[in-house]
Amino acid sequence: MSTVTMRAVTQEVFGGPDVLRVREVARPEPLPTEVLVRVHAAGVNPVDWKTRAEAGMAGVLGKPPFILGWDVSGVIEAVGFGVTTLQPGDEVYGMPWFPRAAGGYGEYVTAPARQFAHKPRSLDHVHAAAVPLAALTAWQALVDTARVEAGQRVLVHAAAGGVGHFAVQIAKHLGAQVIATASGRNHEWLTEIGADQVIDYTAGPFEQQVTDVDVVIDLVGDGHRQTSTRSLEALRPGGLLVAIPAGVSPELAAAAERHGVRVSPFLVEPDGPALTRIAELIDDGHIEVTVAEVFPLEQAAEAHAQGEKGRTRGKLVLRVA
Repeated sequence: MSTVTMRAVTQEVFGGPDVLRVREVARPEPLPTEVLVRVHAAGVNPVDWKTRAEAGMAGVLGKPPFILGWDVSGVIEAVGFGVTTLQPGDEVYGMPWFPRAAGGYGEYVTAPARQFAHKPRSLDHVHAAAVPLAALTAWQALVDTARVEAGQRVLVHAAAGGVGHFAVQIAKHLGAQVIATASGRNHEWLTEIGADQVIDYTAGPFEQQVTDVDVVIDLVGDGHRQTSTRSLEALRPGGLLVAIPAGVSPELAAAAERHGVRVSPFLVEPDGPALTRIAELIDDGHIEVTVAEVFPLEQAAEAHAQGEKGRTRGKLVLRVA
């Protein structure tokens, strides 16, 4: 372990946002095939505050102390032996190590070089840090799991959030007809970024307003008003529900079988090549990145408190460097 230190947001116990503290910790050093990235900005995601409170990826990370954060954008500081795809000075972004600890809420991270990609040229580090986890989740769910094709109907729940606003745009890029659920204040914006139909989930049951859907990207889950189970009614026979936040319970699987539809659990994974493709779509103007608010590293607790309100349009980001 290096004796050189860096600032990072750590937590010693599980709990509320107030357990997050900025401290001096040892700076990591890259192993062979790894890179050392000086982090300029770090995205804040629901998995972060769920893990902080002993849910999310707490079972993978184990007990504190640990450093949260998986979304990073920064500059390559050093490379380990064997790295040929990146070099010091390169501007990169990535979702390293997920679901294992990456330490994104710190001034430096190390990870395998191929878990990073050159950041979109058109974005600053703050906006680039908003992309990896959310956009990879949307991309892998739509492209790799659901294999969405042009002309299909895709329903995206929680469409105004981090993953949701990328899912709307990626599905539209794939040629799908996109139906989004969101509160009324986000309808005009979602239409502007690609939604063909927007349903106000607060105004009545969404399953009574949409039918014959090929794919549901469920970013809510049965923990809130049985959203996953109710979504089965919106699917066409043989359609697919991708259950992202909570997976597929035995009850949901049984309900899907009764409805004659399919359900799939999902967990995003690091994917440098997909990030390269996503960067191209961003630079070509096909994907817009929305950042709701930027906090200094010292205000990570405030960022978590804001995110837990569940009303963020797009993403929250920590400015690190």
